[in-house]
Amino acid sequence: MSASITDPRLDGQALSRIVYDADQIARRVRQLGADLTAAYPEGELLVLGLLKGSFIFLGDLVRQIARPLQVDFLVAASYGDAKTSSGDVRLVYDAGTKLEGKHILLVEDIVDSGRTLTRMMDLLSQRRPRSVEICALLHKRVAAHLSYPVRFVGFEAPNEFLVGYGLDHAEDFRHLPYIASLQ
Repeated sequence: MSASITDPRLDGQALSRIVYDADQIARRVRQLGADLTAAYPEGELLVLGLLKGSFIFLGDLVRQIARPLQVDFLVAASYGDAKTSSGDVRLVYDAGTKLEGKHILLVEDIVDSGRTLTRMMDLLSQRRPRSVEICALLHKRVAAHLSYPVRFVGFEAPNEFLVGYGLDHAEDFRHLPYIASLQ
């Protein structure tokens, strides 16, 4: 089934296939929420989203975590309008919340090259958190530059350019309720 034929939200743009549909995503996010609730039974938890790609996933995820928590964001840039990372990771917006002594859960949309996550984890580790872990919606398992384990993973991702559910190409497709492969 071609999403471009049946989805008016695409405005004629072509997607090759739906990789994970909305129901699959919702079920997995509920399970991740339960896993995170169990993994953090005590202490202050700060769920820190990497914008912009993580915002939909993070919003759904925090509503599934059955414990007190705080939410803040970081913005890092490395893609621009390209389909591959430039390799130059810049911190554009830093979290305003105090990180020291808290459990930090860094939420990312997709683990690809690993450069952005490594840069952000290095930065967060310097701020003396109680712990710092990564939760990614998607993991391509091709991250040659990732120096930290991804403890919580939603789905394995094919080595394709994926869009939807927060993931974009040049700011398009974020609003789609599913994850699809861009032609």
